[in-house]
Amino acid sequence: MTITSRRSLLTALAASAAALPLGGLAATPARAAVPAADVVVPPFPPAPGTTGRLSSVTTVPLDGSFFSRLSLGALTVGVLPGTPERTEVASAGGRVALLTKGARTVLLPGPSRTFQENKQPFTDYFTRTLPNRAEPDPKVWEWGWGATPGGGSWSEVNGATSDYEVTAEGGGTGIITLTTSNVSRHVTVRDDEITQVDARATARFDKAPAGAAYSFALSFGYQDSDNSYRARLHFTPQGAVELRLEKEVNNAVTALAASVTLTAAAPAGSTWTVRVRHEGSRIQAKAWRSDASEPNAWTAGATDTTFTKGRVGVRAIASTGTTNLPVRLLVDRFSVDAATWAQPPTVTHGDWVRVLPEPFDGRWTPEIEQRIRAWAGSTEPDVLAHAAMFLPGAPDVRSGAGPTAGKRVLGEAGYGHPNAQGYLVEGADFHEYMGIAWTFPTETAPVVSEQIDNLDCSGYVRMVYGFHMGVPMAADEDTSGTRLPRRSRQMVDHTPGVLIDRATLPPATFAPPAAPLLQPGDLVLFNADAGDDVQDDPATTETDERFLVVDHVGIYLGRDSLGNRRFLSSRKTGNGPTMSDLAGASTLDGTGTYAKNLHTVRRI
Repeated sequence: MTITSRRSLLTALAASAAALPLGGLAATPARAAVPAADVVVPPFPPAPGTTGRLSSVTTVPLDGSFFSRLSLGALTVGVLPGTPERTEVASAGGRVALLTKGARTVLLPGPSRTFQENKQPFTDYFTRTLPNRAEPDPKVWEWGWGATPGGGSWSEVNGATSDYEVTAEGGGTGIITLTTSNVSRHVTVRDDEITQVDARATARFDKAPAGAAYSFALSFGYQDSDNSYRARLHFTPQGAVELRLEKEVNNAVTALAASVTLTAAAPAGSTWTVRVRHEGSRIQAKAWRSDASEPNAWTAGATDTTFTKGRVGVRAIASTGTTNLPVRLLVDRFSVDAATWAQPPTVTHGDWVRVLPEPFDGRWTPEIEQRIRAWAGSTEPDVLAHAAMFLPGAPDVRSGAGPTAGKRVLGEAGYGHPNAQGYLVEGADFHEYMGIAWTFPTETAPVVSEQIDNLDCSGYVRMVYGFHMGVPMAADEDTSGTRLPRRSRQMVDHTPGVLIDRATLPPATFAPPAAPLLQPGDLVLFNADAGDDVQDDPATTETDERFLVVDHVGIYLGRDSLGNRRFLSSRKTGNGPTMSDLAGASTLDGTGTYAKNLHTVRRI
């Protein structure tokens, strides 16, 4: 798809909007009550093996009356109480627009939309190096297997930190070491809401068992180390390999299906793949030598409803009587090929966020009135539509003219390229996503080639508000308040626009702002260094001033289906823009990292 201007990048998002008259629309209760329908434009591609979509923007049915040229009639204009000063524009008793003095963003009613994001597939090939450590290193916040791009981060249970490591040698391997018999070690991805999962793991032991058996299992529906489902490969000292489909409840193991012997004589060190599919109450499993083809049929199956959702991961077990320890389980690949969340994040409302060419100075002028009337009822892509077009599964849109001709200007974005330890490197700005150098008023910024198709948290905000919506940007720091700075720690004080609310300082009395005037499109800025998601490179992160330093920024989206205030941001654990709760809830309510560490709210 090609485009002719930045302002028309997302015409695909509005059903035939470009061909329809953009008439006036008063926000009346009758129109607000139009029922939602399953109309998604454009359809995002489904996750492999599913019929669902990774992300979507759904609108109510857009019938002819929605676009008929209705006169708004006389407009009433009044200043609302509170700070900052806000001007409400109404017609026939319904709000038409809400403007904020000093800001360019305008909130307008429009067709109701539902924003939703679902679980994205991921694969971990362990192409990083995280050596085991007997003692913690204060400069490293992740242990064991670290982070899996797009999947979140790994959590280890049982044993010492020295029992878990990752090496990039030989193509990449996650390692679990068993040092004593009658023990198990668990690694799971920190995502408790996974359901409808299709996952697989490929692994081998570095020596044959002696005295008693070894096992490795693919865990799913995992609640804790004593409660989960598992498809377990049981390796006997005689060379047999058996597939066992089991559930464990309060440390009591029950077979869900009869054990199946896959071979009576497996070569020592042979690599095996185990795969599970869990859909509703149906559970299926299969396993095979990885140098052979995957069997068409499932080897074992059962129905069970004990665990409807839970983590996925790998478990290694040394049975009582094993004599040739220590032994290492070497995992070459772990993947979730398809999955959903038990309750995908969903936000529905009729708020549209548009941007004036200049900040509103509080005066109601004929020019402002003309623009508001033109916007009323418009389905031209707004701030939130642009922001949604970088979520997982969003389709690519390429520029058709100008210096960005042929470049991706919309479409699913990553966070950054991985370093040697597998941590995603921040620094991907909007122009690097497109793969072009960018000339600012003060300098020209080059492209780091590894960052093409990526956006870090502030780069995402600049892509939406700067490149697509036309807010001026600075190359780096800018204290003028007229250009959008490069980094979140600079945006907190110098973003063009107005301050909506700020946390109570100093750190000893830090309290997140209540932000009663928060509205969609506002920037939410966090001092999230205390969390596990948005830190800088682990070798250089300083945390002694964590309550003073803003290090993450997002765009407020609206209240979700549970009533929580949800935001969009580009995050390391999600490997790009997301509205989800992967390794930390993307909400301003509750007790999570972002709820506790909201620092400032600004309106551009």
